[in-house]
Amino acid sequence: MTSSGRPRRRLVRGFAGFFSYSLFLVSVSSLLCPSDALVHLRSKPFSFTFIDAPARFAVPVDGLGICGSLHAAEPLDACSVLRTNWTAVVDGGGGDARFVLISRGVCSFEEKVRNAQDGGFEAAIIYDDQEKSSLYSMVGDSAGIHIHAVFVSKMAGETLKKFARGEKGECCIGSSMDETAGTILVISFVSLVVIIMVLAAFMLARNCRLLRNGVHNQPSSMKREAVEMLPCFTFRTAYLNSKHTAETCAICLEDYRDGDSLRVLPCLHDFHLVCVDSWLTKWGTFCPVCKRDMRS
Repeated sequence: MTSSGRPRRRLVRGFAGFFSYSLFLVSVSSLLCPSDALVHLRSKPFSFTFIDAPARFAVPVDGLGICGSLHAAEPLDACSVLRTNWTAVVDGGGGDARFVLISRGVCSFEEKVRNAQDGGFEAAIIYDDQEKSSLYSMVGDSAGIHIHAVFVSKMAGETLKKFARGEKGECCIGSSMDETAGTILVISFVSLVVIIMVLAAFMLARNCRLLRNGVHNQPSSMKREAVEMLPCFTFRTAYLNSKHTAETCAICLEDYRDGDSLRVLPCLHDFHLVCVDSWLTKWGTFCPVCKRDMRS
């Protein structure tokens, strides 16, 4: 393979690595955020958005999402029958969906979700009772479960509890596919730029090295005066009986003919005078046959 083909192959491998890296990011993103969903809370004067992880046994949220009023569970752990007070809902009529905010602990996730469903809620938002760096999907028996359920961090749960007012449409659980795709796109673009910069730096360094080597390794030549001091003679067919006389010039590959002027190098190899003089003054200082340096 030529030297120019190797950088192209490296470039192809670089782009293949980039696409593999992008697929890896997509896979990791799907593992970290399997629901592709976010919890939004619109509160005056603030608005909050939190990443959630879905319950594997509950009904998943579709791409359109769902909005409703958010209420703190009574009791907060939802390990017993929930007490509801719909009169506390401001403008909560008209069939608005109701979400319940539940703290983790005491009983299982499944029991909390079933109590929320029995209490008339369309979605359960369960928040962690410990500060952790990652979320995980809740597990349980899906039989008879027909509401949504998501898991959020402790910080998210405490914020939702503090700012929720039970107002119609204040809280939404929606798809974050666009946000996830946008994040992956940005990371992939940055990765592509980095790969291109690395490849460009590599090729620039390689070209500079080749240029330097080309300058330093340019074949030296002999001065014409030194070449003309080497012995020469006129070829005759009778000379072929001599062990030091070849039949063909190794430079032009033409057979010697009577009357041709030949030059003999110190290594005893002979060539057409014109051929070897041009060779030694333009291309190199060594014998074209045995590679012996004529300067030694």
